[in-house]
Parts: sequence; C-alpha cells; structure tokens
Amino acid sequence: MKGVHTDSAVSDLVEYFLISGMLMLIIIITVLTITPVAIYQPTDQLSEYAFIDIGNGISTRIVDVYVIAPEEGNIITKFDIPDDIVGREYGVLIEAGESGDLVSVSYGNIRREVPLAGIGETLGVEGNTTGHGLNEILYNSTGWI
Repeated sequence: MKGVHTDSAVSDLVEYFLISGMLMLIIIITVLTITPVAIYQPTDQLSEYAFIDIGNGISTRIVDVYVIAPEEGNIITKFDIPDDIVGREYGVLIEAGESGDLVSVSYGNIRREVPLAGIGETLGVEGNTTGHGLNEILYNSTGWI
C-alpha cells in the first residue's frame, strides 16, 4: 500500500496565517490613523469654536463695564468662564493688537482672537486669566498705576 501524501492541510494553515496577518496589519494601520482623524481634529475644531465664544463673552463683559463706568469711582465685577474645554486648560490674554485691543484665548497652537469693539482706543485694557475660579474686571476712573 502506498502512503497517501496530501499537502492540503499545510496549504490551509499557511493560507490562514497569511490572511490573519494581513487583516491584523490592516487593523493596526486603521487604529493608528483613526485616532488623529476621529479624535484630535474634532477636539481641536470644538476648542476653536469654544474659544471664540469665551472671547466674545469676556469682550461683552468688558464693554458692559465700560458702558456703566462712572466718571469718578471704581467698579469691580466678577465672572466665571469654563474651567476647561474638552479636558484642556486654556489661557486668556487681553492685549493691544494692530487694529485695537483683542481678547485672545489659546491652548497650545490653537489661538482665537476677538476684538474689543474700540474700547482700547479710549481706555487702556490689558490683563490675563485662566478658566479656574472666579475672574475679575476692575475699573478705576483715575487709571491704574
């Protein structure tokens, strides 16, 4: 009797390993590329819109203080802004820009600027803050030294 020689068992096993290896490679590539596309880009975009909203809110509060500011005296007002945006802490800077004073909200390389509606031309406005705790807007009719 002659022995039966078949290569089908080895062929099936090699095929299984090759297909499984290719599928694992595709899964690894997918996982590595989907994180920046599906998580970081939407998070950055949401942060940009939130920074614009925060800048608009602070700008509005400064304008409100300017509108009710007395000719002589002080105003101290407190306000709250979100502690973080999508788990990221951020900074707020009020500074002079080329076209007037700006409220600049930033985190890392994401930065959004909102104009202060011409107030900086009549009053000097400057300062910085973060989202933690209550923030203050101070007005003094004689100016700050």
